[in-house]
Amino acid sequence: MPDFKYGDSTTAQRLSGVPHYVVTAETALREMHRQVGDLVIDERGIVRRGLLVRHLVLPDGLAGTRTVVEFIARELSPDTYVNMMDQYHPCFKAAENPPLDRRIRGDEFRQAVAMARESGLHRLDGITV
Repeated sequence: MPDFKYGDSTTAQRLSGVPHYVVTAETALREMHRQVGDLVIDERGIVRRGLLVRHLVLPDGLAGTRTVVEFIARELSPDTYVNMMDQYHPCFKAAENPPLDRRIRGDEFRQAVAMARESGLHRLDGITV
């Protein structure tokens, strides 16, 4: 269950101090998907194998959600199970990095979900708005 946090390496470097984030995440996700494929859930709801990708939606589109979901649908599979998370909570130095000084709004989360669906993803979890 890997996270795909940012769709832009410049943002990843600025906010998390991680250089080359996108290429590294994409390479790792491709390999994970190659090894285990799409998520398989049995009749009792128990996961048997497969990839589940988590994506935290950030305020003002900072997570680069469109890029993230388009990569997942195009390069992995439109059947990839994606947990779209809306629980971002500002803390630590968030006040120094607007718009990270606020929670996401409902319309921002709905837009992120719409982007995922538009990209062809249909196995979305975490849709609470």
